[in-house]
Amino acid sequence: MRVMAIEQPPVTHPAVDVCGTAILCQINYTSVIATLVSIALTVAFSFWVASRLDSRRPGKFQMVFELIVGYTRDQIRITVGHEPPAIALPLALTLFFYILIANWVGFFPLPTPLAPANTDLNQTLAMGVVVFIAAEVYAIRTRGVLGFLHHLTRPFELPIAARVGFTLINIIEEITKPVTLALRLMGNIFGGLVMLWVLTVMLPLIPIPYLPFGLSAALVVVWKLFDVFFIGTLQAFIFFLLTIIYFGQAVEGVEEEHGHSAPAPASTAAAH
Repeated sequence: MRVMAIEQPPVTHPAVDVCGTAILCQINYTSVIATLVSIALTVAFSFWVASRLDSRRPGKFQMVFELIVGYTRDQIRITVGHEPPAIALPLALTLFFYILIANWVGFFPLPTPLAPANTDLNQTLAMGVVVFIAAEVYAIRTRGVLGFLHHLTRPFELPIAARVGFTLINIIEEITKPVTLALRLMGNIFGGLVMLWVLTVMLPLIPIPYLPFGLSAALVVVWKLFDVFFIGTLQAFIFFLLTIIYFGQAVEGVEEEHGHSAPAPASTAAAH
């Protein structure tokens, strides 16, 4: 029995033109379909979880889910150190479960040319931008506009001339946050897809005793188990954890900066 092979390496996502040939006029319909499927499964999972919750008779599943929520809440409080924003907990958990489900979908044989949603940079970059905007808005609300701009000139103990150079570095560091989030997730999931193509196309089918499906088929099963359930889960957790860390970095050093006569947040200034 031969393994179904992909004829071309999965290096691109098919696109259709909706208003011309420009980049913004093209839609990667395979990514849209994969994203909609992942969203539908995530929403269905959320409703299923809600149906299992009972404050009078909590079961084992509810205890596990409450443990996850409690862990997330504790991590946010430890990392942020201030009153965490209301959006941090639902955003981090929603992204975690969505990415987890989107990655786990890849375990099932998807019809060509469909691929897991997170193999498309547009998908992962969109999530990274959402995290970036939420963290930056929280930073501005906590520090105030002047305090936020002042924070970009750190380290404060250096002379003014040296801080000018560091300001550019700090701005670049902020801008690259969503890019690194997106590339890390996309690269790992897409790399797993390429490895699967190598196993099914580039690796010859070598029959071995007591393994009628051949070496390639056996390695495909082993790799999918490792790639989807280990790497996929790990990448979802890393994205989840970095989301929390970015909220913590948004208010890092607020007390010290205010203690060194840094501009106070707008709400504080208005109170005085």
